[in-house]
Parts: sequence; C-alpha cells; structure tokens
Amino acid sequence: MSKTIRLTMAQALVCAMAAQKTQIGDKTLPLFAGMWAIFGHGNVAGMGEALYGVREQLPTFRAHNEQGMAHAAVAFAKASRRRRMMACTTSIGPGATNMVTAAAVAHVNRLPVLLLPGDVFATRRPDPVLQQIEDFADGTVSANDCFRPVSRYFDRLSRPEQMIPAFARAMQVLTDPADCGPVTLALCQDTQTEAFDYPASFFAERIWTPRRPRPDGNELEQAAAILAKAEKPLVIAGGGVLFSEAEDRLRTFCEAHGYPVVETQAGKSTLPDGHPLNVGAVGVTGTGAANALAQDADVILAVGTRLQDFTTGSWSLFGNPDRRIIGLNTQPFDAAKQGALSLVADARAGLEELDAALGARKAPAAWRERTDAEKAKWTGTAASYTAPTNADLPSDAQVIGAVQRAGEASDIVVCAAGGLPGELHKLWRAAQPGGYHMEYGFSCMGYEIAGGLGVAMACPDRRVTVMVGDGSYLMMNSELASAAMLGVGMTVVILDNRGFGCINRLQRATGGESFNNLLRDTRHETLPAIDFAAHARALGTHAEKVASLAELETALKAARGRPGVSAVVIDTDPLASTDAGGWWWDVAVPETSERAEVREARKRYEEALVRRGSLN
Repeated sequence: MSKTIRLTMAQALVCAMAAQKTQIGDKTLPLFAGMWAIFGHGNVAGMGEALYGVREQLPTFRAHNEQGMAHAAVAFAKASRRRRMMACTTSIGPGATNMVTAAAVAHVNRLPVLLLPGDVFATRRPDPVLQQIEDFADGTVSANDCFRPVSRYFDRLSRPEQMIPAFARAMQVLTDPADCGPVTLALCQDTQTEAFDYPASFFAERIWTPRRPRPDGNELEQAAAILAKAEKPLVIAGGGVLFSEAEDRLRTFCEAHGYPVVETQAGKSTLPDGHPLNVGAVGVTGTGAANALAQDADVILAVGTRLQDFTTGSWSLFGNPDRRIIGLNTQPFDAAKQGALSLVADARAGLEELDAALGARKAPAAWRERTDAEKAKWTGTAASYTAPTNADLPSDAQVIGAVQRAGEASDIVVCAAGGLPGELHKLWRAAQPGGYHMEYGFSCMGYEIAGGLGVAMACPDRRVTVMVGDGSYLMMNSELASAAMLGVGMTVVILDNRGFGCINRLQRATGGESFNNLLRDTRHETLPAIDFAAHARALGTHAEKVASLAELETALKAARGRPGVSAVVIDTDPLASTDAGGWWWDVAVPETSERAEVREARKRYEEALVRRGSLN
C-alpha cells in the first residue's frame, strides 16, 4: 500500500507548493518565492495555520492591499522572466475581488501568479455567510466567479481530495510557455480545514525547467524563404524574447543577417539602446527611427509579441503594400494575428533554426545604411528632449533625462500608466536586459509602486527606480509601507502634474475641452494642495521634494547609498510631451457635436481611417 500523509487541504497545498523547484544556472531554487497574505475570516484559520507551519520553507509576506500584493507578485514573476513566481491568499468578499484587477494584469501580460481567494462554505449550512454574494438564480455562484475571465485556469475546491488534480493542472498552466498566466483556486473556507489522506507522492520535489518547442519544419521552410527574399526586413522584439532568455540569440541572429530591431513596451531592453541595430521603440509611442523603418518594411518578423494596437499604430503603421508578417511565438493565437505566417516555437529555438536556414544571407546594404541614418537622426532628436532645462516646470522627458543621468547601467526603471510610458518607451536608454519594466498590456494605474516592490524582491542586486505620476500614486500607494517594512531598497520618483495630464492631452487632441482630468478643471470647492513627500514619509520612507532637475539628480544619487525606500517629488508640466516620433492611435471621436473643435477632430479621424483602410 502506498504511503499517505493526513493533512488539511490548506496544509497539503502549501506543502506541495514548497516542494516545487526551478533550476536557474547552477542553482536549484524554490519555484514559489513566497506567499502574499492578507488574512480574514475566510482564510485565517485554514490557510493561516497552514502557512505558519511552512513559514521557513515558504515565506509569508504581509501586504496592505490585496490588489497591491498581487501586483507585486505579478511584477516579481515578470522580473524573474517567469522562472519563479509567488502566490496570494485572501479572505472572501472584497479581499478576493480586490485581486481581480491584478489577475487581469497577469492575464494580459501572460504572467504566472497563483491566486488563492477564500470562498463560501462548501456545505452551505451557514449560508449566507459574511461577505457572501448571493445570486438569486444560481446557487453555485460566488464573488470569485469574477476571476473566471481573467484566469487561465479557474477551479473552486469543495472537497479536500480535489486539490490533487487541481494543483497538477495549476502547475501545468503556470509553467507552460504558451498558456502561462494567472491561476485561481477558490478555496471554500470549510474545505480548507478538512483533512484527507494525501499520497506522499503529492509532496515529492519537482524541478521545473522551461519547455522550448521547436518550429514545425514546413513553417520554418516558408518563413526562411520569405526572409531570404526580403529587401527591407524588420524584427519586432516583444516580451517573449525576454521570457525565453533569448536576447543573446536575437542579437547574434540580427547581427548575422543585418536586420534592424524595434522593441515593444514589453520587449524593450532586449538589446542595449546603443546597439547599432536597435532603432528603439515602435508604434504609437515609438521613435522616429523605428517607425520610419516600419512604414517601409516588406517582411516583419514579430518575435514574442501580441501585436497590440500601440505596437502596430492600430494597424496603420506597416505601410508597405507587399508586406509579409511572420509571427514567431509559442502561442498559436498570437503567432497567426493579422494573417501572419505562423512560426510556432520558443523564441530562442525558433531564432536558432531560422538562423541556420538563412545561412549567410544578409539584408541589402542600402537597408542597413538606412538603419544607421535613421538611428543617428533619432539619437540627436531624443537627446534634445531629455536635456536639462531651467524652465519652472520640467517636462516628463526632462525628468527622465535626470533620472537616467543619476543612474547606472544595471538599474531597472518601473512604470505602468499615464504619460510616462510613452515618454519612457521613446527616451529611456536601457543598457541591460530587464532594465526596463513596463506594465503596458493592461496599463494599470496603481501598479507602479507595488510592482517596484516585486521587482526589487526579484532583483535585489539591481537598483529599482519607480517613476509614477501623482494620479497613479493616489490610486495605490500603500505598498510603500510594505516595502519599508520589508527593508527593500528602491527609489520612487513622484511626478506631480496635478491631475491626469496624459488623458487631458488626449482629450484636447480629440477635440474635447479640458474637463475633469486636471484638478483645476474638476468640480471643486478648493484645489487640494497634496504634500506627497509628507505622505510618503508617513508610510516609512525617506522623502523629499525638489525644486529643479539639478536637485533631483542630487537626491537620486544620495538615495543610492541609503537603505530602505526613498521617495523624491518634483512638480512637472501637465501639457508638455515629446512630439517627435510617435504614431496614430485609433481613439474614436464623436460623430456629432455642437463644438467645432470636435467636428474638426472627427474629420481628421475619418481621414485617418481611410488611410488605414488603404493599407489593409
């Protein structure tokens, strides 16, 4: 008879988690780096007691907001290139639903996180329990059903033995390069405490290594034939390049064949900014160099990218009528977008085989010369936007320049939403892989500080600088206290433009009047005078406000040598943005309006739709 171990469902879960390992280099490490937990009546007795029992093998971290802790877990996984991950446990009700936004972040960005919300009683004897959602027509519904559309795998466990197949499926999804994403196991609060005789094999150590599917021979042959004939080839580097740890392979592939590289938000930092073939960000927030080449490219090799609208300029960017797209991706759904020739494979394995199939073929000399010229032109343009200024209110671009000058090549910049992602995508000069951490799949305001905490935990040997606007800071800042409590070293730069400056600019660009975005344009009795430095200090950070870019650089350099979290606040211009580079973005404009500005914006919008239609 096989050996069994009698444990509660919660105990079995955490013991199984502690047994999962990963191999990184010559080190075997725990796959789950820890559990984020905010306890409530729905998980404190079951999961709380279980986590206490494995606190040395599976550390538990206390957060201040459930969404924030899940953002930190998601950021940890991204910074770890999906090789390590974290889990989150909450009570039922609002504790659980607070994590839904973070689950969507993980889902869009293809990132692993294990979400363990408490649920109602499986027996239903005490129904309705505190915080229970009651569906008048369906007795099986709970608040956790909100997780279904934002989870790669969802299960509700109502018996302790269900943990065995559910955990196996969860691990399969969390570690799969194609299906990777958030997993939700909703744990009925009575079932968490029920015991079962689990097979000892359930707790056996398992070492997970990344699967690297190689391309189908027919797809590879077609892709190589198309690339071999390309006169103006272009490579788009997406986040999948970094997840595959394929940046070196991408570099040698492009160097061998003379292919210029453009980068998505997720793919930025695959090549150093100074590499001659890296022409920078592409699309709506792209560089002039990248977009100039993208307009003319006849073959586009899209590696590890979802080809979202910001990358493609809402599918108006690729202007060559004879263009062909090759989608090199582990996920067939992404590989086949927009009629692309699918090359379903791991990025590293796919590039290796493409390289061999192409042999000594190179892009024409004229295209390589064009690449050099466009890059040189953009480098000078970008420098003019990030240069120091004596203006009363610096632009976001000028603040970026100051942060860059005060930093080091190994630094990691973290951001997520507002105007900063566009400016950083164009202007940040990433020097090392992973040095640019942008959540721009879901563009979730409030991710920044919690995300910075997760990145700092994943990369303790690199300095993390979070750049966050006042709007995002006010949405979620509580994990500053968590970072301070955990002794994490990172710097937070808070850019105060007194409102949602990015959306105000978009509002004006689509013909609207400034309304309800900048604080001065909202309904108010008194304009708030928020002291962000005082607030950050109250959460346990060293914080100061600076009055100039020179003071900002001095403060940032001082923060590097200071333990813990440092926050620096600077006022910025809400109207200024980098007008060089960039591309059209499809934001629908009202078809009718009493305002002439809107009617004119609609006319421009319809003209843009016609231009896009002529490309497709």
